[in-house]
Amino acid sequence: MATYKPVVVQTFPKLGERITQDTVYWRGYKTPVQIKEFGAINKIDFSPIPPYNYAVTASSRIHIYGRYSQEPVKTFSRFKDAAYCATYRDDGNLLVAGSEEGSIRLFDVSGRAPLRQFDGHTKPVHVVGFLSDKYRIFSGGDDYSSNLWDIPSATEIVSYSEHADYVRCGCTSKVNADVFITGSYDHTVKLFDARTKSSVMTIDHGQPVESVLLFPSGGLLVSAGGRYVKVWDVLKGGQLLVSLKNHHKTVTCLCLNSSGQRLLSGSLDRHVKIYSTTSYKVVHSFNYATSILSLALSPEDETIVVGMTNGVLNVKHRKPEERKEKSQKKRQPAYRTHVKGRTYMPKQEDFCVSKPVKRVLRKYDKLLKNFQSSKALDAVLEPPIRLYTPEVTVAVMQELHRRGTLRSALAGRDEKQINLLLTFVARRVIEPRFTPVLVTVADMITDIYQPVVGQSPIVDRQFLRLQEAIGKEIDYQEELLEVLGMMDTLFATFTKKRAAYLEENKSNGLTETIGTNMNN
Repeated sequence: MATYKPVVVQTFPKLGERITQDTVYWRGYKTPVQIKEFGAINKIDFSPIPPYNYAVTASSRIHIYGRYSQEPVKTFSRFKDAAYCATYRDDGNLLVAGSEEGSIRLFDVSGRAPLRQFDGHTKPVHVVGFLSDKYRIFSGGDDYSSNLWDIPSATEIVSYSEHADYVRCGCTSKVNADVFITGSYDHTVKLFDARTKSSVMTIDHGQPVESVLLFPSGGLLVSAGGRYVKVWDVLKGGQLLVSLKNHHKTVTCLCLNSSGQRLLSGSLDRHVKIYSTTSYKVVHSFNYATSILSLALSPEDETIVVGMTNGVLNVKHRKPEERKEKSQKKRQPAYRTHVKGRTYMPKQEDFCVSKPVKRVLRKYDKLLKNFQSSKALDAVLEPPIRLYTPEVTVAVMQELHRRGTLRSALAGRDEKQINLLLTFVARRVIEPRFTPVLVTVADMITDIYQPVVGQSPIVDRQFLRLQEAIGKEIDYQEELLEVLGMMDTLFATFTKKRAAYLEENKSNGLTETIGTNMNN
């Protein structure tokens, strides 16, 4: 009796993503560490000095984590209600945060009680930060105002009330200590100079602004709001350079890497997109479990921290560079013993004994071996195979058709099984690699179950979906044939013109040669 030959599943080349240097680099992060906070994480900020601890603002607390710690090394909890936007100063010694009650608190990183409290806003303060001179603080609140504060005297220097809605984001210039920028839900981004009494530039983003970012050079400004990330040239009066629309939901946060060559954006669509700041194209992306509210990258790009709406902090660390250790040479006798006989060629009088290889059959192969066609088809219609390896399902259908038992395997099924079959066929029949087999399957299903059409609305709906899918594919093929005919006509015309042009040049060259000879 001949041995059973397993079903041959035809393999097709996979169109994998293009592997670039960015792909290799951004994949070089370890499996993320998950830390649960008390509420939605609205701000993450890294200390600019080693060991690069980071402050996490969530609910009514500010937690400071070490780079590799999963427990906070310090907690600031002197808030009656929610805290917002805890931000480090450039020297890493002070931390400032806004609050729901409208006050701003200044903390010493080595202490616990606030050093200063700034009162002036009448509504929650969602954005605070230090100016680059380290002695002034700017703030923006839900009372539509943007204020500037003096740290030593804890007094308000100036207040701007130019926005028409909540002020929810802002940043400062590293180049000019008097410049800071705020973004508002009134769709505008305003650039303020502390030496003037009003804003010096207004940019219309077109959507409620969720985040703003100024490049270290101070020449380019990035704003995020709605589904858009827009880059503006500040030196040209706020001219729009590029508008990016790569997210499906609202973009909530922005971040630059240490070199300024990569821009990161996080969104409520659970993705972090990484752009090149030269071409502004997406070079990589990360996918997360829930919507993203905050994002930060450590000063040396060693750690990516993402805060989500469900209060989970996702921390990724870069894998350490592998050190090439000199492998110890194996002992010579042991190595010779290991490879002994590997290159031996059997002689004519030798009797070769091969080790029997036990072949493990898959479930559908076992059923086909026992001629259980219907059960074999059921086995390959299970979700793991049907959804992720449809080529296996189609290969079994092709084998059943070759055996002549496909019709009997398709017959005698209930409403649920027919619905499953038609769903698979309608979804995959338009794929060129499956079309020859699935067209035959669709014909057989139509012939077998034509008498029961009209008895089940579910089955009728699937037949209509199959008809619509095939109809659309036929229309596409007809349009492609029309385009192909047009291209053939153009190529034929081009070929004729080129041949005539070459013939004309050849005849002209011959005439000129004859004329030259006669003159001579």
